[in-house]
Amino acid sequence: MSEVGPVRRAGDAALLVETGEAAVSHRLDAAIRAAGIPGVVDVVPGERTVLVTADPAACDLDRLAARLPELALPEHAADLAAPVEIPTVYDGADLDEVAALTGLSRDEVVALHSGAPYTVAYLGFSPGFAYLTGLDPRLHVPRRDSPRTAVPTGSVAIAGPYSAVYPSRSPGGWRLLGRTDLPLWDVTREPPSLLRPGTRVRFVVKDAR
Repeated sequence: MSEVGPVRRAGDAALLVETGEAAVSHRLDAAIRAAGIPGVVDVVPGERTVLVTADPAACDLDRLAARLPELALPEHAADLAAPVEIPTVYDGADLDEVAALTGLSRDEVVALHSGAPYTVAYLGFSPGFAYLTGLDPRLHVPRRDSPRTAVPTGSVAIAGPYSAVYPSRSPGGWRLLGRTDLPLWDVTREPPSLLRPGTRVRFVVKDAR
């Protein structure tokens, strides 16, 4: 029995596969890439789906839709490489607010955030913006009632069950805990995004200087 759900058309050149959870999305992503299916040009895992884009001239989408549920998924798809370490100065504008919302001290918020192991669930919102799972439940706080019109590049933030780093300056309503100088998005790099689904991440406390 297939571990993945229905496969639906997404326009003339893509299929959307329902997976139900991020871990299955990552395993299906790995299986599709390993299969090397001719005509498949991109695979984008999401939190509960995987979008598969193909060249209709080189790949019959109906046959591809029938094949995807038959692929053998690897037992694990987590990146076995060392976690990407994100040096972080914890001086964010919302640190006191998060402490008040959670009933924790500033130091406890920092310790919980930097002590957790994270995994990239999926990318979205803006280029290189990675939704990181693994945030301690005690830090699950809502977004700000009033989003900022411009969040600085490198801001380390939390919202709901996720943590993230803003890879570029953009509007945003996540609560800011700190900042990093590590480039998350660089168009001169291949691939431009430092993080991809399945990548493990650690935040490392860095002193402000």
